[in-house]
Amino acid sequence: QVRLVESGGGSVQAGGSLRLSCAASEYTFTTMGWFRQAPGKEREGVAAIHTRFGYTSYADSVKGRFTISQDNAKKTVYLQMNSLQSEDTAMYYCAASSRGTRPLQTYDYNYWGQGTQVTVSS
Repeated sequence: QVRLVESGGGSVQAGGSLRLSCAASEYTFTTMGWFRQAPGKEREGVAAIHTRFGYTSYADSVKGRFTISQDNAKKTVYLQMNSLQSEDTAMYYCAASSRGTRPLQTYDYNYWGQGTQVTVSS
């Protein structure tokens, strides 16, 4: 059974940084992604990475501030978040996709982690 375990969330002041990690029980997927969901809002794609070639995709709202990376040997994907803003407050989820055709769309993903909370105070 595939397991994705997120860590690294927490509370930070605006302008601060956090690094999220997602440890996978296996790393055979095409794409790994990070999504977030704020209260009362739909889950949205934040960043994604092609596990073989390293191609990355980002939501416009985080470009230049967030960086997705991976360590294939550790079966771990990371999300470095800098210049955090109050609008970044959400539950952040790691996800794995065997398709990889729409890397920032929730329907493209087969497996999901339980999430880690990020709270940014202004």
